[in-house]
Amino acid sequence: MIAFIDDHRQVYGVEPICRVLPIAPSTYHTHAARRADPSRLPDRVRRDADLKVEIQRVFAENFRVYGVRKVWRQLRREGFSAARCTVARLMRDMGLRGAIRGKPLRTTISDKRAPCPLDHVNRQFHASEPDRLWLADFTYVATWAGFVYVAFVIDAYARRIVGWRASRTAHADFVLDALEQALHDRRPAGRGDLVHHSDRGAQGGFKRSSQHLNVGGCDDPSKAPIPSFRAGAVAIARTAASSEAI
Repeated sequence: MIAFIDDHRQVYGVEPICRVLPIAPSTYHTHAARRADPSRLPDRVRRDADLKVEIQRVFAENFRVYGVRKVWRQLRREGFSAARCTVARLMRDMGLRGAIRGKPLRTTISDKRAPCPLDHVNRQFHASEPDRLWLADFTYVATWAGFVYVAFVIDAYARRIVGWRASRTAHADFVLDALEQALHDRRPAGRGDLVHHSDRGAQGGFKRSSQHLNVGGCDDPSKAPIPSFRAGAVAIARTAASSEAI
């Protein structure tokens, strides 16, 4: 908004523009005065500017591989007083990121050509009562033994995990195990329609989850992927497959 006012103030004036935009004229004039006289900047802004110079120096002197923790410790060794969260915020603002050991993990392997089931939720992730809407996803966490994939199913009403599983590999079975645990523990059959929602599925091998539990009766077993299925009285919409992009 400040840049917009700068571009149009000569034509319309500051006050008329501020009456249209959600900004007070005094706020704009304060920012303009600080740009003209850097000594009027808040103390935090000036400290951040000085610290950014030191962060950039430490990052460059160490072959641009240091992450937040090592940059913060090096600054502390050199006598600079700064919180780790401050270093993390400034490095994020500067676009600096340390090197990561090993191969980065990906839980999202999207295929735009793959057919996408209909969204039965329409991005409205709330429910009026328990066991009406379940949300599924999976991610990975770092442990002493290595990375572990964790799948979970959350009840949108209670914001409670109703099913979960962990695995060393990202295969479909452990995601389906989380769904089966939720169905076994909660036993929602007979309580009405339950919508089970996850992100779009595109990873190889996960499409079969859209046809899982067809012993309970599918809407249309000939479709692949199947947008929904019924296990007893439970309506499952979308596939229970991936994190961020299945």
